[in-house]
Amino acid sequence: MSERNRIVPRVGMVGGGQLSRMTHQAGIGLGVDFSVLAADPRDSAALVCGDVTLGDDRGLDDVLAFAKANDVVTFDHEHVPEPVLRAVEEAGGLLRPGRDALRFAQDKLRMRTRMAELGAPSPRWRAVTTLEHVTGFAGDTGWPVVLKAARGGYDGKGVWIVDGPEEAREVVDRAAAEDVPLLVEEKVDFSRELAVQVARSPHGQVAVYPVVETVQRGGICHEVIAPAPDLAEERALRAQKLAIEIAHALDVTGVLAVEMFETADDVVVNELAMRPHNSGHWSIEGARTSQFEQHLRAVLNLPLGSPRTNAPYTVMANLLGGEDPEVYRRYLHVMAKDPEVKVHFYGKDVRPGRKIGHVTVMGDDYQDLLERARDAASYLRGDQK
Repeated sequence: MSERNRIVPRVGMVGGGQLSRMTHQAGIGLGVDFSVLAADPRDSAALVCGDVTLGDDRGLDDVLAFAKANDVVTFDHEHVPEPVLRAVEEAGGLLRPGRDALRFAQDKLRMRTRMAELGAPSPRWRAVTTLEHVTGFAGDTGWPVVLKAARGGYDGKGVWIVDGPEEAREVVDRAAAEDVPLLVEEKVDFSRELAVQVARSPHGQVAVYPVVETVQRGGICHEVIAPAPDLAEERALRAQKLAIEIAHALDVTGVLAVEMFETADDVVVNELAMRPHNSGHWSIEGARTSQFEQHLRAVLNLPLGSPRTNAPYTVMANLLGGEDPEVYRRYLHVMAKDPEVKVHFYGKDVRPGRKIGHVTVMGDDYQDLLERARDAASYLRGDQK
């Protein structure tokens, strides 16, 4: 091992997606050694990171060996099985967040149970295994209801809004055949969706970002406005305080994203993610410290950076693949039309509906920023000729 590697901390990130790619970029500025465990050499982070281990990012042998080669291990997804995490910790590997915290992001039943114990505002819910369980719950809340796979869902996958017993039967039967545990939740009457990123270090320092508004379509985040416009200060502080309380209660190390619904009376916890999150990509240009740098600071127990914003508003729009794979050649037109727009590509092959990048723009008028971000994303996707 080189002298440099003996004195500079080495962070390993399990998973080779775009979150690892952008965390790698943040690690360059911090001067830390950064490595990635990727399943495929074509993964987003594997294409740019200089230290890549190829292997099964959910398998015991590969994750355990990867942990032994790094001072601290963190994650760009929540899909490493709990027995693997336990074995790594028992072997002396340092996981941040640790297994006890990650289980609440991996298992929605555990998460909902813990939120109830904490008194965090949440939808009414229950675990279900039969159609009768679902119809009984709907008898109390009314249809439609939301069925969720307790484990493994993301970007709208594993979530079904069902309007009646027949639709529910299809989901329950499929889940039973695939041995997927289910829960049912009431469909919350919300005005919009919000999110809060909070970073927490091992010694309990926290840094919380402004509450943002997320625009979801088909279970996929399309746009983020930071900070959430026209959000009452009291409610914004309530959402931030709630995110901080959850981070402390779950002993999170790193970035925690708390997705919420805003209702007429309160904010309601929807989902948790213990890693950098799509709703925080705006922070690369829009905050003094990006969520990716903040995550590295937290897992290394460094002093956290300022989450203050760099402009009154920052808007981020996800770039989803369209039918035309020739995205890059349209890039120059976007740059020429609006030089203030920042475009981030993830190095992924273009497929319809796949997240292949995002665009960000900052300024004073969020409506103008939304139009500009949407225009850039639409042009890059190939919607405009």
